[in-house]
Amino acid sequence: MGWFSRKKKPEHNKDTSVDIKKEAWKKCPQCGEIIWMKNLIDSEYTCPSCGYHFRLTFKEKIVLFTDQDSFTELFENIGCVDPLNFKDVQPYKKRIQRTQQKTGRKSAFVAGVAKITGIDVAIGFLNFEFMGGSLGSAEGEKISLLIEHAIENHLPLIIVSSSGGARMQESILSLMQMAKTSGMLGELGKTGLPYISVLLDPTTGGVSASFAMLGDINIAEPNALIGFAGPRVIQQTIKQDLPDGFQKSEFLVEHGMVDLIIKRKGFKEKLGKILDYLNGN
Repeated sequence: MGWFSRKKKPEHNKDTSVDIKKEAWKKCPQCGEIIWMKNLIDSEYTCPSCGYHFRLTFKEKIVLFTDQDSFTELFENIGCVDPLNFKDVQPYKKRIQRTQQKTGRKSAFVAGVAKITGIDVAIGFLNFEFMGGSLGSAEGEKISLLIEHAIENHLPLIIVSSSGGARMQESILSLMQMAKTSGMLGELGKTGLPYISVLLDPTTGGVSASFAMLGDINIAEPNALIGFAGPRVIQQTIKQDLPDGFQKSEFLVEHGMVDLIIKRKGFKEKLGKILDYLNGN
C-alpha cells in the first residue's frame, strides 16, 4: 500500500461553468480566431487553431483537473479581513466586500480534497478572479491548513497557482504568508509526501517567490508567464535587453526552473501517471 487509494476511474466531467446561451463565441487573444464556445469547451479551453490556453475560472480548473464530483471543499468559511484599515483608491474593506459579492467566494484560495484518476489528493486553487489570485492572510492560512490536512491524512499535495503575487493592501502581513506557507511545505517534505506545483498563466510576485516554485515537481502550461517582477521592470533595472521568451514556461524549462510543460488536453491523465510514479508504481 502506498500513500493513496485507487478506485475505478470516473467518467470525464463534461460540466462547465460557462453559460453557452449567454456567451456563444470566444475570440482567441493570440491568433484572433473566433471559436464556438462548445468547441472551446470540448478542446478543454485551448484554441483549436494556435493552441492558446485560455485562462480558467477556479470552477473550470476543478472540472478539468479532478475526477467528476470528487472535489470536496475545506475551510470555506475562512475569509479576507482588513487588519490594517488600509485605504487606496477605495477602502480595502469595501474592495473585499465587492469582490466577495462578485465572485461568491470569501478569499482567493479554494482548498479541498479530490481524486485524480482515482488517486486521493489534497488540492488547492488560486482563483485569479478574486483580486488577481493575490496572496493575503486568509489565503496563507488556508494553504497552511491544507498542507496540515495532507500531512494528517497522508495525502499527496497539489497546488494550482495563477496569481499576481502578495496582496499590497495587507502589507507585511501578506509577505509573512510567503514564509508561513514555505515553512509548512518543509514539514510536508519531512513526511516524504509529494508536493506538485502547477503553474498557470500568470504566476508572479510573492506567490512565485514562495510556495509556487517549491514543488517536488513544478509543472507549467504552455506559454505561461511565470516570474517575480515583470519583464519591463527587470529590463529597466538591469538596463539590458532580455532574451526572447523571457519568463515564459518554455524558457523556464530550458533553464531548470520548471520541470515539465503539459498541455491542458489530457492534463489530468498525465498528472495521474506522475502521482502513480511517485508512489513507486
